[in-house]
This record gives sequence, C-alpha cells and structure tokens, in this order.
Amino acid sequence: MAKPSLRSRRGGWPELSRIPHPRRRVPVVGDVLGIDPGTPVQDSLRMARELGPIFRRKVFGLEIVVVSGADLAAELADESRFTKRVVLAVHNLREIGGDGLFTAHSHEPHWQLGHDILAPGFTREAMERYHPVMLAMAHRLTAGWDAHAAAGTAADVSADMTRLTLETIANTGFGYDFGSFDRTGQHPFVAAMVRALRRAQGPTVPRPIDPEKSRRLGRRGAADAAYLAAVVDEVVRERTERPDPGAQDLLSLMLHTRHPRTGERLSPENIRHQILTFLVAGHETTSGALSFALYYLARHPGVMARARAEVDEVWGPAGEPSYRQVGKLRYLRRVLDESLRLWPTAPGYTRAARTDTVLGGVHPMRAGAWAIVLTPALHRDPAVWGPDPERFDPDRFLPERVRARPAHVFKPFGTGERACIGRQFALHEATLVLGLLLRRYELRGDPGYRLEIAERLTLMPTGFRLTPVRRRPAAPAAPPGSADAAGAAGTAEPAGSAG
Repeated sequence: MAKPSLRSRRGGWPELSRIPHPRRRVPVVGDVLGIDPGTPVQDSLRMARELGPIFRRKVFGLEIVVVSGADLAAELADESRFTKRVVLAVHNLREIGGDGLFTAHSHEPHWQLGHDILAPGFTREAMERYHPVMLAMAHRLTAGWDAHAAAGTAADVSADMTRLTLETIANTGFGYDFGSFDRTGQHPFVAAMVRALRRAQGPTVPRPIDPEKSRRLGRRGAADAAYLAAVVDEVVRERTERPDPGAQDLLSLMLHTRHPRTGERLSPENIRHQILTFLVAGHETTSGALSFALYYLARHPGVMARARAEVDEVWGPAGEPSYRQVGKLRYLRRVLDESLRLWPTAPGYTRAARTDTVLGGVHPMRAGAWAIVLTPALHRDPAVWGPDPERFDPDRFLPERVRARPAHVFKPFGTGERACIGRQFALHEATLVLGLLLRRYELRGDPGYRLEIAERLTLMPTGFRLTPVRRRPAAPAAPPGSADAAGAAGTAEPAGSAG
C-alpha cells in the first residue's frame, strides 16, 4: 500500500480518520463511556484487542494515538525517526522530578549531563559493589517474613516489596536508610510518593471538576513536593557534613564527578531531581516486578518447583550467594522476564517524530507529534508471541527463542537512548530476592485470589498476599548401601537454608 501524502488534497494536515477509535465517542468529552478513571491502562489493553494495532482515544480535547502492534512499535523504535517525548503523567511528575533522567526532555542539557555522569554507577563493577548491600536489605525482608512464618500469617507482598526496594536504592545509591522495616505503617516518603504518582496519573483521564477539591489537592501536592525535597536535602546534607572518602555510590558521583568532556558538574537543584527520580522511579518499578513474579510463581507450582530446584543446585543449601551466582539463575531470570512481559510495571513509553513522517502508512505525523506504545499490548501481539499470548510460559525466553524474535518486541524498560538506565540494577536485585525467598520458604497463596492491579504511574498487584513457610534442611546423606540410604529418596525434605 502506498503511503499517503503528508498533506491532504485541501493543502492542510490530514485528519486521523484512518485510525479507529472506540465506538461510543461523545461530543466534547470524547471516549468516556465504559471507561474507569482508575484503570486507563487496562481499559486501553481491552481497546487494543478490539480496535487493532493502532487506535486513538480522545479525552476532552486531547487525542491520544496508542500503538500496540509489533510492526508499528519497530518503526517507533527507530532512533533516526523518533525520540522520547515527556507528556501526560510523566510530564506531571516533573512537579517533583524536574529535569531528572526520567522526567527530563531530551533537549534539556541536564539529561545528557546527568546520563553521562551517572552511567558509571550502573556498570558491572558498580553492581558488584551494590550486591552486599542488596543482600543486607533482603535479610531485613526475610526477618519480617520469618515472623509471618512463625505466626502462620500472610505477608502483604506489594507493601513488603515496596519497603525492600526503597531501602535498597536508598542504601546502595545514597547511603541513606529510611527504616521502612522498623515501622508498621507506610513510611511518610512512600505515602507522599504514592500521592504524587496518583496525581500524575489523574489528569490523563476525565474526572468531574470540583474547584474546592482541586484547590485542596493542589495544596496537598505542594506539601508533598516540599516534603520529598526536604528528605532529599537531608540525604545530601548528611553526606556533605560527614563525607565518606571511599564512597562510590550514585550520590558520590553526583557530588564529585565532572563531565569527562566538558568538565561540567550537576547543579544542586538537579542533584535533588536525580535523587528523587531514582528514589521514586527506581524502587516503584522493581517492587512491581517482584510482586508480579511472586504472583505467577504462586499460581504455577510447577514453575515454582523448577525455579527452586535451580536455586538449590546453583547456590547450595546455605551461605550468601555471590554476585556471579545470581547471574547463573537462568530459569528464574526467565520467570522474571515472562512476568515483565505480561505486566511490565512501566506500562508504556511515548515516542515523538523528529521530522514530518508517516507511521505505518496510516498515520501522518508532524515533527514533534507523538504516540504511546502500550507495552502490555505489544507484549501480547499474537504475531510475535503466538496464539496464546496470555499464557504464562518462562520458556518463551529461552536463548534460542529470544534470538528468533526482533529486539523491539520486548520493552519493559522503554527503548532507545532514553531506556531505563537502572534496568540491570533492577534485574539483579529482583533475581537475587526471588532466589533468596524460594530457597528459604515454601510460598502459599490464597487459591481464591484473582489478580487486581493498582494503576498509578506504574502497575502493581493489590490485595495479593503470601504465607511463607520455612523450609526444612535436607536430612544428612546416609552412607551408601545402608538401610537408611535405601529409603532416603522418599523421605528427605527439600533442601533449604537461612537464605
């Protein structure tokens, strides 16, 4: 099919009439019928199944083009034609993140400066330095889950994973401890962060306008932003008043590193924005990834047994796993990848045209015009993932199957030069924690639980609980040929450890 001209016959810019939209469009307010303001991602996923690989949604006067097909996503991944565009909820998060790596516009100087200065903080050598701290934070989690195991009670998975990942990024990146596991309720930082994420998400969907409520939310938002900034200022103040000459974390890079080419340093304001970016985005996405992975493990006992057997074989029944041993948990990593395929915790990324172009032969785009790639729908495209894309199958990520697929079809961390700089940090942390939990516990879920997803800027299971049961160590091996050895295969408990 020939691509249409970028200009219509009348000389103006063509309409979006070739792209489908929901049937029950209402004048002025747009596509609001049958839409839940609290579930825009899940509603869009349903629309993608109904309307196809590209469609448009109208929210009041804003028309949003949503892409879910692999071929169109491949075009949008072309860095010569498209780049990241900060819009909608991500733009709203600039209230607290400013020009940090996640919320900066690509043309803003602090994006490239921050990226170049912080990149050494995510090398393999840096990951090895962070590994012992990640272990220490994971032991705080297992201390709490040991208490659940002793009492026979269930743990709130998403809440505990959020505590864990906040402490991990704060301690590894900034040498700061929130004490999340020492409190029964939510840390005030997390509460303020969650409200900020919900406010960022809110304006992207229609809601009745209540002027008094709007003013009240504005005051609450300003107070939250001030509190979050004050927490970060305290982090920086403690480091500057008590400097650690040997520190090689993210904060040290931000405070003391000059750009290798220009000699520039990050401004104090941008350091605050970068820290907030990592604390907010850096723990929220990883906690969701861990929670979804634990959900799927609990739902698939055979997968859990296979993953646990791998942990027992690679790590052994006791001792601290090394950095390199975590990378050897190849099946468990496939479990994590498959969980991220079905529910990528960052559910979309936005791409803008660098110059006038036509997307897929159907959507003319001026320079600067943008479209959203709906990642959960891209990850379910039957043309790539087969006729059963909803089925959980970690072996989709066997090396030979990964090599057979185009790279652009699996994008849980975004794409291109603006993809998440901390993705290897997140994957190492998540694999480590899952391995420790599987080695230490049998994990029992509620058979009646049905997955419910909380949508803010990221996705997270809600109401999901697991009851951890301590595994017993394996019985000592009997001497070959003894009577005990003859029956050992049927009586020994699974190998376990303190993890």
